[in-house]
Amino acid sequence: MRCYTLDFALLAAALAAVSGYSGGAIAQAPSTSSGQAYPAKPVRILVGFAPGGGTDIMARVIAAKIGDSMKQQFIVDNRPGANANLAARLAAEAPGDGYTLLFMSVAHIMSKPVYKNLGYDIERDLTPITVVSSVPNVLCANMALPARTVKDIIALAKAKPGEMTYATSGVGSPEHFAGEMFKMMTKTDLLAIPYKGGAPIAIDLLAGHVMTSFSTMPPVIPHIKANRMRAIAVTTEKRAAVLPDVPTVGETVPGYVMSTWYGAVAPVKVSREIVQRLNHEMVKALALPDVKEKLAALGADVVGTTTDETAAIFKTDIAKFTKVANAANIRAD
Repeated sequence: MRCYTLDFALLAAALAAVSGYSGGAIAQAPSTSSGQAYPAKPVRILVGFAPGGGTDIMARVIAAKIGDSMKQQFIVDNRPGANANLAARLAAEAPGDGYTLLFMSVAHIMSKPVYKNLGYDIERDLTPITVVSSVPNVLCANMALPARTVKDIIALAKAKPGEMTYATSGVGSPEHFAGEMFKMMTKTDLLAIPYKGGAPIAIDLLAGHVMTSFSTMPPVIPHIKANRMRAIAVTTEKRAAVLPDVPTVGETVPGYVMSTWYGAVAPVKVSREIVQRLNHEMVKALALPDVKEKLAALGADVVGTTTDETAAIFKTDIAKFTKVANAANIRAD
């Protein structure tokens, strides 16, 4: 089964926006309901995963840059739990003054068809700001596992059904979707082990407590480069520039495609002026050479969509991942 990631036409338009943002300069800073220029105090950016994971790393890169540009602190607040939905609920319930944001990943889109009682609706309660970046997932193995190729992984899994483990960031997470798609397309039986984020997954992979993972790139790239963890294959259609010698899963399993994107949203009651200002600042930050360099080192492609493009991506991905969840029976409650 092919898993939709991002529409490449949208990506092309988004990349054009990064190099020459067409939204127009902001003549003056928007005001909050109190009448003060925004932001007049520190802004909290909620992250639903543990520190050190992909979402956290991306959030910190962007927070530092827009903080410098907007002359105010943007503080990352990690609130892991419920496959990042705890943080999303807190964001959805926050006041509409622009001082609480959510840095999210495609995991939040995947959660909509997986959970019946999320306590929030991503389309109803949160408003899109931008998609920041997109990264491949990478099928990793601990160094003790006697597997160096996708064929090896398949053979080991078929030899001992249900005994090969793979780590996820929870039910319905990108790693979980990637693993379930792999199981369906290879007719293998792997056991999913849930964690609270990419960093804890990397730690247990290194320690040998879990055999494999379809991890997002940021938390595992340093370990792969240092030969402490083995990269078996990337999950995107093409090989990743940061790992050019690592094949794609699709080279062995035709049609297999999966990637993870990261972005930012605000509570739905935040004014359009503030949302557009945040979009402008984030897209501007993504055009900076040092930001591009940092994200490239993590295996990420810069995106930088407009608010309308981001909303369209949300809508399309919800429909696509609903089909995957139904086919694989991915349910959390």
